[in-house]
Amino acid sequence: MTFDYTPWLDWLDTQQDLMLQRTLELSLINSGTLNAEGVNHVRQTLSDYCESLGGTIEVIPVPDYEYVATNGVVETTPLGDALRIKKRPDAPLQIFFCGHMDTVFPIDHPFQNVTWLDDNTLNGPGVADLKGGLLVMLKAIEALERSPWADKIGWEILFNPDEEIGSPGSAPLIADAATRVDLGMIYEPCMPDGTLAGARKGSGNFSVVVRGKAAHAGREHHLGRNAIRAMSDFISALDDLNGQREGVTINPGFIEGGGAVNIVPELCISRFNIRLEQPEDEQWCLDHINQLIQNLNGRDGIQAQLHGGFGRKPKVLSPANQRLFELARDCGSELGMPIRWQATGGCCDGNNLAAAGIPNIDTLGVQGGKIHSSEEYMLVSSLVERAKLSALLLMKLATTEDLGWLKENPECC
Repeated sequence: MTFDYTPWLDWLDTQQDLMLQRTLELSLINSGTLNAEGVNHVRQTLSDYCESLGGTIEVIPVPDYEYVATNGVVETTPLGDALRIKKRPDAPLQIFFCGHMDTVFPIDHPFQNVTWLDDNTLNGPGVADLKGGLLVMLKAIEALERSPWADKIGWEILFNPDEEIGSPGSAPLIADAATRVDLGMIYEPCMPDGTLAGARKGSGNFSVVVRGKAAHAGREHHLGRNAIRAMSDFISALDDLNGQREGVTINPGFIEGGGAVNIVPELCISRFNIRLEQPEDEQWCLDHINQLIQNLNGRDGIQAQLHGGFGRKPKVLSPANQRLFELARDCGSELGMPIRWQATGGCCDGNNLAAAGIPNIDTLGVQGGKIHSSEEYMLVSSLVERAKLSALLLMKLATTEDLGWLKENPECC
């Protein structure tokens, strides 16, 4: 049977100005991850936007964020609340929508305003990653709700407050949603040329605290135990692991320690990130890192402690995920929008959902680039274009009788 989706796709053309206005409104609210007040301001604004969708709205507190402070002690700080909205939980097809409210720009970062670079390019904090994507998501759902096929799909939206630090507080909410849904649609920005992210590397964030012994650098240098030297040896050996296992990259990204140069430094802290392609790579990394920590702890007067872990499994594409990408490609073809996908070293909440066995596309947001920098930009025309892609995908899913390929539980990683 052939269906005409044109009226509901054409309606999205009338929403361009409102989508832009709301993207600007959200972008001008600082919502750096640790600015809980700002993230909650975004949450309340989104709650207002969602009232017209008619779902059940729920505010969900998430646990405080734990981190290693510069004094080497584990401390906590509150995060903003998550927002969950559900509608038609008994419909035959259940879809999970996700988009994060936080950005990488803290409240004291100089990048706080939006600037027009040209008639179609907007520069601003979070315009692409992913406040523009939130409007793409909401308008696509609204287009579905206006169509005659809305009753075929039940949906659940999660706006989470902590994606930019790996979703430590909201990961259980994603895992919980995975027990109820058939597929996921996540609104990270696509690549600058419009390409979607396919397979993704997994990721782990770690901190190491090394403690030595302070001493006078002149009179009693021999009595000191230099924490910076011990950490330097650790980082050098850690970096040497690069190239030893295909697809694994280790990035020592931060080091801090010491103080006055006439004192042997007794404390040094470092942080590093690991990216990997296969789930079994995790244990290989942990075995080598633990051996390096053990080596440090074998030194006289040196104590080393490892914090953190792997927060996101690699996203390995299942057959169902491949079929979902192919459906998106077909929708793009109908809209005159070439859709491709490719593997990437980046990771997001799509990793979490895939690890739970749920096929998903996680770059359905706006087209833009230079994210995580003060040059972040969004192509304004992509607001409606990408909303049409999602809306058509939703309406095709609602009008397709045989979705058995989605219901099959793939081997999750």
